[in-house]
Amino acid sequence: MRHGKKNNHLSRQTGHRKSMLANMACSLIEHKRINTTVAKAKALKQFVEPLITKSKDDTTHNRRIVFAYLRNKYGVTELFREVAAKVGDRPGGYTRIIKVGNRLGDNADMAMIELVDFNELYKGGKKEEKKAKSRRGGKAKKSEDTTPVSHAKPVEAVSTPVVDEVVEAPTAEVVEAPVVEENPIAAVEETPASETSTDEESKEEQA
Repeated sequence: MRHGKKNNHLSRQTGHRKSMLANMACSLIEHKRINTTVAKAKALKQFVEPLITKSKDDTTHNRRIVFAYLRNKYGVTELFREVAAKVGDRPGGYTRIIKVGNRLGDNADMAMIELVDFNELYKGGKKEEKKAKSRRGGKAKKSEDTTPVSHAKPVEAVSTPVVDEVVEAPTAEVVEAPVVEENPIAAVEETPASETSTDEESKEEQA
């Protein structure tokens, strides 16, 4: 009986199983996602996540522990440089398993396992905003509520007076201006014409 034994042997001996998981972990660290069966993906998740946690603290001791599992110096270097920088603020849950259907040959359940922080499709091309965790969420809610209200009020206040000024001001000025200016011009033009005509008549009479 195998009561209390939770490890999935994956139909392999101990040495074969450890070598396979080490190779799969190195491939996952290098390519950031791999396709495999669901059973192997779950076993790999339990194998690689403790190693990613070790990589957050870059010490010689941790590098030697990780190298004992991965058995690949290039995988260890990649883990401690790129992966550790990305997952530094994440408290666990570094990988994601997505089922992709059954394999054609033997109808095995297939899955894709990937590193969460390296998938840009789920983020929509945007960077995740890091929010400080606190037991009281009142401060975050207040800041969110005040921002839309502050933008909405000035827009309404500015829009109403501008329309009234633009419509009323030019109509009154355009109507009054030409009426005032035409009368003095007509008067000035008429007076010299009448004076010139009287002067010419007086000269003719004298002649």
